[in-house]
Amino acid sequence: MNTVDTPYGKVAENTFALCKNIKLLACDVDGVFSDGRIYLGNDGEELKAFHTKDGYGLKALMASGIEVAIITGRKSNIVAQRFTALGVNHIIQGEEQKQTALRNLQQQLQIPPEHTASIGDDIPDTGMFALSALRVAPSDAHPTVIAVSNFATRTAGGFGCVRELCDLILLSQGKLNGIQASSV
Repeated sequence: MNTVDTPYGKVAENTFALCKNIKLLACDVDGVFSDGRIYLGNDGEELKAFHTKDGYGLKALMASGIEVAIITGRKSNIVAQRFTALGVNHIIQGEEQKQTALRNLQQQLQIPPEHTASIGDDIPDTGMFALSALRVAPSDAHPTVIAVSNFATRTAGGFGCVRELCDLILLSQGKLNGIQASSV
């Protein structure tokens, strides 16, 4: 198998080639941007921890002209706050049919599956994979998801896996160094 050297180690050449064509990244939230745990307080408040590296990665992608979408089965004010603050324009919450949500967004943006990447950690996320050329799982994703992915990150969900994917896409498109040099 031919590989490409990246800051995250060797990546299969065919995966790197898929990254070159990405114009839309669709992301699950729980288990991808967070470690998958949901903290509930006595008064019903919900807490999640997000890694700043992932936020910077999204901002870098968007600054380079790549669309970013959040597609999650749960509804949470925290998710709306976090991704609105990052400038994400496509935040789809409470959508258990992730494949339908992604298909509708692809039609709206006129971006076909061969220019789409998705990242998810559990079986409901595989609906997005059906419409994505690049299917990515965090290193700690469910084994079924890893099996249908064409790339598994070295980092776990909630600990920078989205940043790893964003960097890989930007590197493949020759945009990584330009983003690092600018303020995103």
